Amino acid sequence: MDPQRDLVITRDIAASPDKLYRCWTEPELMKLWFAPKPWTTPHAEVDLRVGGTCLVVMRGPDGQEFPNPGVYLELVPNERIVTTDAYTRAWEPSEKPMMTLILRFEALGDGTTRYTAVARHWTAADREAHEKMGFHEGWGQCTSQLAELAATL
Repeated sequence: MDPQRDLVITRDIAASPDKLYRCWTEPELMKLWFAPKPWTTPHAEVDLRVGGTCLVVMRGPDGQEFPNPGVYLELVPNERIVTTDAYTRAWEPSEKPMMTLILRFEALGDGTTRYTAVARHWTAADREAHEKMGFHEGWGQCTSQLAELAATL
């Protein structure tokens, strides 16, 4: 990990890796946890294959929407997901890429999973801007929402 470019959330979650993977790859589940409340996720779509696209739209309390398009770079079911906003669709470069997201789901053997989300930024300035946007608070809250949902599956 590169502390100059990476922001990381690690948490042991009382759910199996397959449940967490489903929460990250099934649009109807993604809508239930992806945005920190009171924000919502009105739209999520995935083309779950390497090179496939993903689009998650977050909506703020004021109604403004923030689309988050990306492309899957690596998919290892129940173990790892890597996606980036460097591309939007069909390997079309985005206007201003910010990061590559690396998710790891490590079974701990007792029904819990060590969940690690690494937001790897293109530059240290991008990492710093993301941190100032409230990365730790927002992603921490979303991770709690993810854990709550996965425990019910």
